[in-house]
Parts: sequence; C-alpha cells; structure tokens
Amino acid sequence: MSFGKMNGFADIVAVTKEKDAEGFGTTVERVLASVRVYREGRHGSERWANLAAFSEATDLFRFRVIPGLTVTTEHFIVQGDERFDIVSVENVKGRGMYIEALAKKTVPSVG
Repeated sequence: MSFGKMNGFADIVAVTKEKDAEGFGTTVERVLASVRVYREGRHGSERWANLAAFSEATDLFRFRVIPGLTVTTEHFIVQGDERFDIVSVENVKGRGMYIEALAKKTVPSVG
C-alpha cells in the first residue's frame, strides 16, 4: 500500500456521553484522528467473495496505524458527508503498519 492509493481523507470518530453543568446527558462526537485512507466499495471481486462472513459490510478502508490509538468496532469512520459503522478491524499481515477496517454505511432514519 502506498500513499498514491490512499487518496481519500477520513476521520476516526468516537461517540461518548457526557454530562453538562446541570447534570443532563448529551452525546458528543470526538474526532480521534484524521487520516488518509484507501476506500474500496463492495463489488464482485475475489477479495469480497472471501469476506462473505461480513455480508453487512459495504466498504473496506485501509489506513496507516495511528500511534497511541487503538481503532475498535465502537468507533465510526466519517468521510465527507458519509458515515460508516466499523464492523471489523484487522492488522494487515500482522506487521503493525496498516489497519484494514470493514465498515457498513449508516443511513440516518427519517421520522
């Protein structure tokens, strides 16, 4: 993987609940990191056929490991105006250089 393929930008976001001065709980989104990413949409390639267990994943993201940050399935990926719920996180080839995250695009419900 090279920076040439990582031509998109995305934010790794954590959602936390905090209490305000009056004691009411509010939901706060914190950007943990802004990274360059390679994004691959779901299609009929051999790679996606091997990932059949993750049928709900719609996109695959690859990015460099962020020192001091462990990306988990509790985080979200925000790219532009699209939001993705992380389904699976994997260290590519176990080298500790790149992270591969399978994610499901979330669509806001109206009503």
